[in-house]
Amino acid sequence: MTSAQHRLGRFEGKIGRTFADSEPWFEEPPHPGTDAPNVLLVLLDDTGFAQFGCYGSDIDTPNVDALAANGLQFTNFHVTPLCSPTRASLLTGRSQHAVGMRAVSNFRTGFPHQLGHISNHAATIAEVLKGEGYTTFCTGKWHLAPMEQCSAAGPFDQWPLARGFDRFYGFLEGETDQFHPDLVADNHPIEPPAKPEDGYHVSEDLVDQLLKMVSDAKGVRPDRPFFAYLPFGATHAPHQAPARYMEKYRGRYDEGWDIIRERWFQRQIELGVIPPDTQLAPRNPGVDAWDDLPENQQKLACRLQEAFAAFLDHTDDQIGRVIDGLREQGQLDNTIVVVLADNGASQEGGPFGVMHEMKFFNGIFETPDEAIHKIDDIGGPHSHTNYPWGWAQAGNSPFKWYKQNTHEGGVHVPMIVHAPNQVAADQVGTKRDQFVYVADIVPTIYELLGVTPPDTYRGVEQMPVTGHSFASVLGDAAAPAANTVQYFEMAGSRALVAGEWKAVCKHQPGADYDTEPWELYHLASDWSECNNLAEAEPARLDELIALWWDEADKHGVLPIDERMLELFGARFRENSPHSPERRYVYRPPMSPMPGQASAAIGGRSFDLTATVTRNAGDDGVLYATGTENSGLSIFVQNDRLVVDYNAFDEHVILESDVAVPAGDSTLVVKLRRGAGMAGMMALEINDQPTGETDLPLFMRMMSSVGPSVGYDHGSAVSTRYEAPFPFAGKLHEIVIQLLSRQDVESQAAEAAVEMGRQ
Repeated sequence: MTSAQHRLGRFEGKIGRTFADSEPWFEEPPHPGTDAPNVLLVLLDDTGFAQFGCYGSDIDTPNVDALAANGLQFTNFHVTPLCSPTRASLLTGRSQHAVGMRAVSNFRTGFPHQLGHISNHAATIAEVLKGEGYTTFCTGKWHLAPMEQCSAAGPFDQWPLARGFDRFYGFLEGETDQFHPDLVADNHPIEPPAKPEDGYHVSEDLVDQLLKMVSDAKGVRPDRPFFAYLPFGATHAPHQAPARYMEKYRGRYDEGWDIIRERWFQRQIELGVIPPDTQLAPRNPGVDAWDDLPENQQKLACRLQEAFAAFLDHTDDQIGRVIDGLREQGQLDNTIVVVLADNGASQEGGPFGVMHEMKFFNGIFETPDEAIHKIDDIGGPHSHTNYPWGWAQAGNSPFKWYKQNTHEGGVHVPMIVHAPNQVAADQVGTKRDQFVYVADIVPTIYELLGVTPPDTYRGVEQMPVTGHSFASVLGDAAAPAANTVQYFEMAGSRALVAGEWKAVCKHQPGADYDTEPWELYHLASDWSECNNLAEAEPARLDELIALWWDEADKHGVLPIDERMLELFGARFRENSPHSPERRYVYRPPMSPMPGQASAAIGGRSFDLTATVTRNAGDDGVLYATGTENSGLSIFVQNDRLVVDYNAFDEHVILESDVAVPAGDSTLVVKLRRGAGMAGMMALEINDQPTGETDLPLFMRMMSSVGPSVGYDHGSAVSTRYEAPFPFAGKLHEIVIQLLSRQDVESQAAEAAVEMGRQ
């Protein structure tokens, strides 16, 4: 190699003194071949086994139903009980615990099974296929990066573009408002392109962007196949849909969940989705007989179910738009389409359902009599709803329990594969009842594409892909299941499916893992886990429990950790010696921030200090976090300092007794957590107290939407202005000092001493 060749790196041609005595060489990038199929993964959120029309419900899902009728419908497909773990397993083909995602990415625990992101030792399918020459896109919900790293400050090494995707458009948190979403394009936050009054809904936007990405790629490089991942926010709360979809379902569920669930169950049998001898599981604890419910509870529950149905119907139409777009581009027949859900229907609406889902995370069960007055807001931009347990169990028919549980209601969900070039014509429209797990999807795709995942990726040794390819099942309905032993675990709840049998333990917080009871079911004759055989076959149960521990050790499940909600919150400041303790300084202009990448004010006492320069009439928002459904906004209006503490649409407004003067000012807002659920807030202008008031409800968790500085991002937290209401003066900085209980007590003692001196 000449010195010039050495400087250039790899070069396999010949460099002479002139072109005549030289030989050019062109490095060819990897290419999977012009006939290589595209791949599209469509993921729905919190969608139960029965909720698609082709799985038994009366919700209109003609586009998903058509994919099933022209593809394969899987009736024994399983996932993890929660969103982030399923997504991690789906994208890697490995155990969720092994790749560092035992629970949601909102926290880290210091153990390998909860990194808050997918391990770099587990390349995603996007990374692998990109290395094979695919172009890769993701539009939708990510929820696979530590949330404190999901602001414009980064780091970006676990965002979609760093994990194999060429393009990303969507949101990074576990949920977002469907009308006022927190959006990211590639590696930077953006504002939504329109408002709900313009007809905007994020599901439609996601599909618009995906179709544009495909057109951009295929228009210039028609030879390159694409891998596209479309994880909708639907049907996770908030259940929101355009008004015409809400109107379509008005009155449809007035018969109540007992009659509707029985009807869906019978239809499942008629469709062959479940065996004819399946029992309908009894109502879960906390789900009352419909006829025993008070009238207001029935009315509220019906409207909440209507909102869910409208949301799913609307999402199905967006799936139809994707399929139509691929068909118009001549790509559909050469695309492997997989449609699935990430876990069963959600229990997070509680026994009554909620107008504002964050109430659930504050331990508040809003009564129907309290919520009924705003029933007409349900499903629209002024709501953040989730339906009650009774409708969630109907969505999980014929099973018991829900999302977060390792019983079938939490982990047994729909999956459809539409792949005309991979499924023989005589198999189209048939069903598959073999056991399949979410980690089995990626190895199946690899086999269909002829791809071998690398042993090392970017110099990092890779853990083996442990999922089981079910490619053989695609062509043969009688082929044996490839996955015959599968563990489950979520917050201490455990389960194991081994062949025809399942052992399952619904963990209670604080219970002894070694002595709490397990249940045993023969799934081959009891799909819905109705006949517990633990006492009849203790030896078999002991064998399955021992096998669970073996699988747990093999796949990195240990240590079992039941902690969940108590781990939420920004962790980097407590863990990092490089950040000032509990003190946050924001200087505009700034992009909106996720809640966990900002001052964790939910449930905390704190002082917020704003340094401003203004003229008379310079009004606007200084700091806002949350949405019109719940949050906190601090603003200047009519020359007064104002705080609107919006506790689930119950506004406590404190306005300063005096005007904010022209010129330089220091504005202070003090919030203090009190006893029980109460608190208080107070104002100061240039060191002078200027008003205080009590807070009947001091929110522990305000919103899934984080703060903005100098304006109100998204929907307006306060009804006293229209967003974004930017501050017209000069906002120099916002300083938030979080206070411990000891800090508050010390300040109170100092104030008492000062009062005594006076």
